[in-house]
Amino acid sequence: MGHVNHSVASDFILVGLFSHSGSHQLLFFLVAAMFLMGLLGNTVLLFLIHVDYRLHTPMYFLLSQLSLFDIGFPLVTIPKMASDFLQGESFISFEGCAAQIFFLTLMGVAEGILLTLMSYDRYVAVCHPLQYPLLMRRQVCLLMVGSSWLAGMLNASVQTSITLHFPYCASRIVDHFFCEVPALLKLSCADTSAYELALSTSGVLILVLPLSLIATSYGYVLGAILRMRSEEARNKAFTTCSSHITVVGLFYGAAVFMYMVPGAYHNPHQDNVLSLFYSLVTPTLNPLIYSLRNREVRMALIKVLSSAGLRPVG
Repeated sequence: MGHVNHSVASDFILVGLFSHSGSHQLLFFLVAAMFLMGLLGNTVLLFLIHVDYRLHTPMYFLLSQLSLFDIGFPLVTIPKMASDFLQGESFISFEGCAAQIFFLTLMGVAEGILLTLMSYDRYVAVCHPLQYPLLMRRQVCLLMVGSSWLAGMLNASVQTSITLHFPYCASRIVDHFFCEVPALLKLSCADTSAYELALSTSGVLILVLPLSLIATSYGYVLGAILRMRSEEARNKAFTTCSSHITVVGLFYGAAVFMYMVPGAYHNPHQDNVLSLFYSLVTPTLNPLIYSLRNREVRMALIKVLSSAGLRPVG
């Protein structure tokens, strides 16, 4: 117990993203601009889905939940990092560190499950269109979203409690710009190898299983698209599904390396770049991917701008 109490009494020191770069101010402004752009893009997408009745469908309901995660991810890390940079300090309390680990793990796991459920939605829409209203009725959608949140909470509770139960009696310097499990485990003065192995193993269930289900769903979808006789229907289905596949690739690409590759193959700079990618870059790009490649979202935006007295260019 003495070790745990010692950990609670002390703060951690975050090295910060800008410590690995010579152009601190330029990188800061780029990160701040991307953060604001992502926040605005996802908020606009949520607003459009809420106000436009044409977007009141299961696909857009699931997409609205993705936008919520994409708002939450950067909010957990970027404001703290920006505040530290502007104030010239980089301390984070034990409780603050626990909160970052909990919410990032919650949203990461929940988003991975949500992306899998979104692929199922496209599978049903393309391969079983007549059964779509039944298979994707409101109760089913609510159950899907609730399950993703519940799984995220359970996983986050377990990971946070185990990670912060280890004694941190050596260095308090976290070589990362926020508290993340792999970076924190390097500071423990206890043997964490068994837990790190368990994390990599659980990554198979949390990451590879959903990826396999997504690949299977889109295998069937691709086959159905190629068999469509209508070129318009084929193009619409392909555009919608390719947007989702792009988002899946962006999210899972960084996460697979971060949580399935053993810590011995990581270095701090690489981890910072990967973490920035899935915690900021991906949430910023997602609304752009869905809005630019989706005619229904573009039409909803034009309608809102027109009702506000603004004429969109083109």
